[in-house]
Amino acid sequence: MDELDVPTFFLCPISLEIMKDPVILSTGITYDRMSIEKWIFSGKNDTCPVTKQKLGDSELTPNHTLRRLIQSWCTLNASYGVERIPTPRPPISKSQLMKLLNDSKSPKLQMECLRKLKFIVSENETNKRCMEDAGASEILASIITSGSIVSSNGNEDGFELSRPDDEALDIMCHLQLSEKSLKSLNGEKGEFIESLMRLMQCDNYESRTYSVILLKSILKVADPLQKSGRNRIKAVEAGAVSVMIDFLCDHSSQRRVCEMVLVVLDQLCQCAEGRAELLNHGAGLAVVSKKILRVSQLASEKAVKIILSIAKFSATTPNVLQEMLHLGVVGKLCLVLQTECGEKIKDRAAEILKLHARAWKNTSCLPINLRTSYPS
Repeated sequence: MDELDVPTFFLCPISLEIMKDPVILSTGITYDRMSIEKWIFSGKNDTCPVTKQKLGDSELTPNHTLRRLIQSWCTLNASYGVERIPTPRPPISKSQLMKLLNDSKSPKLQMECLRKLKFIVSENETNKRCMEDAGASEILASIITSGSIVSSNGNEDGFELSRPDDEALDIMCHLQLSEKSLKSLNGEKGEFIESLMRLMQCDNYESRTYSVILLKSILKVADPLQKSGRNRIKAVEAGAVSVMIDFLCDHSSQRRVCEMVLVVLDQLCQCAEGRAELLNHGAGLAVVSKKILRVSQLASEKAVKIILSIAKFSATTPNVLQEMLHLGVVGKLCLVLQTECGEKIKDRAAEILKLHARAWKNTSCLPINLRTSYPS
């Protein structure tokens, strides 16, 4: 292959590799489907990578002529170890998707339809966007909500009954839903968030993880001005804080899981209800502070931010400051100041220690400048 001169127009301008599924953008430039879909959808770009022109639409037209030329060239050069690229499957049509989504509402066809949808969503970004446009998020959310209710009230082992909501949750996470779809997921009564809470406590590890990812995404796009963080309060009322802390205890060695859980906890602790639940949990402060300097930069940043929220807004709760001292939280914050862990983390740790230096002035680990600020 290295001895061959590959025609330049066979190469994708983004990946610089031979195109397997050449498609034409509205600007007239041809790209490999996987590369340009990643550019537009995952990268959220609205310009042509080559011409820098603004895209009027993101419709991709298959370049069949170029694909056949590439296939012929591959066949002619098979002796050089060049493999012929297969003819790609066309993206699924909206009518096909609508039929599958509607059929998934039927208990008899549900599992078969969900497996097909799972395969379709894994094929390419175009399928993901088509599925979202067809209203997949609402239908999948309905399956998750009704499935969780059935699972919690039904079969003792819950295995068979929980399968449809496991599959629907898997699909929903891989759809990488837009902000608009995420905002529309939660109803007035918070049924969907309650369903995620139940799935976080099921036996299926993937479903537990996907539930955390989805809750994180929903909270991230929530309007903080809308009813004082309504989604956060709903999540707290559904038991999210307790579930997150238990997650940290059960998955302490898994970096990505710890990071996701701490991100969610940070968002939940931005409301008074979330902070109260964290403090009411026996392991709350201890398990959060334990993640500082032990998991990753992101985990340390979020854990310190959570403790800062407690120190700023919940310090008047009885015995909180003494509990932070006895659990080693104060000692961990002092250690943060002595390590190379990023200026943002250090600044937050210093802010916490400064806020309550008077209460902790007899602590030997407290920096001398803070202890002397409040002489006996």
